Amino acid sequence: MTTKKTLSYSEAITEIEEIISEIENEKYSIDEISEKVKRISYLLSYCKDKLHTTEEEVNQILKQMQKDDR
Repeated sequence: MTTKKTLSYSEAITEIEEIISEIENEKYSIDEISEKVKRISYLLSYCKDKLHTTEEEVNQILKQMQKDDR
């Protein structure tokens, strides 16, 4: 049984940057570019969700801190 590693935000950003750089340097054929663009789309969506979740968590913490100060 294999375990699936959880992708971190910074790993996703790094992968996006690497793929873009490789596309710009024409490392991939036309046939491969479509798959790479799909991967970038997935990674961007993942990062957006991660940022949204983090923002909600920080807002909850700030609200709790304000409550505790009263």
